[in-house]
Amino acid sequence: MVSDASGSGSNAHAGTQSVERLLHVRVLIVDDDRDVLESIDAAFQSEGALTQLATDGNEAVRICREDPPDLVILDMMLPKRSGFLALERIKGHEESPIVIMVTANEGKRHQAYAESLGVDSYLQKPVPLARLIAQAIELLTARDAADEAAETAAQGDEHNSNDARDAPGTHP
Repeated sequence: MVSDASGSGSNAHAGTQSVERLLHVRVLIVDDDRDVLESIDAAFQSEGALTQLATDGNEAVRICREDPPDLVILDMMLPKRSGFLALERIKGHEESPIVIMVTANEGKRHQAYAESLGVDSYLQKPVPLARLIAQAIELLTARDAADEAAETAAQGDEHNSNDARDAPGTHP
């Protein structure tokens, strides 16, 4: 179950103007509960996200392989391939998407296992939609900042190595 900020289960953005904080972010939403799937889908679309939906773990893995999203909202209990097994395949490479696992399971062992597989965030159902969106924005912002810092560092290293080659007395 996913609820709006008031916990009523309705779309938190109904009747309000969205600021589209997730404009053009590609989001895969994976849940076998159609109501949860549609609720999360509507909330993320209202923020400008480009969404894809999957109802089982195999479909989620296939989509991530064929058309990798920026973010995956992943239920733990799924048919055909559990959220854990899907997570293992989704996070098993360098350019993997951010993954937020949502589950009704309250066990700390499950959370620790998900974290060992590389989950970026682990949230308990019912998750207020506003909290889920805020968590997604926070993780995407942190990833973008880290990517930018790495790119700046790489440019600085390249610039410094060029300066070293061009310095007087360093040529053979």
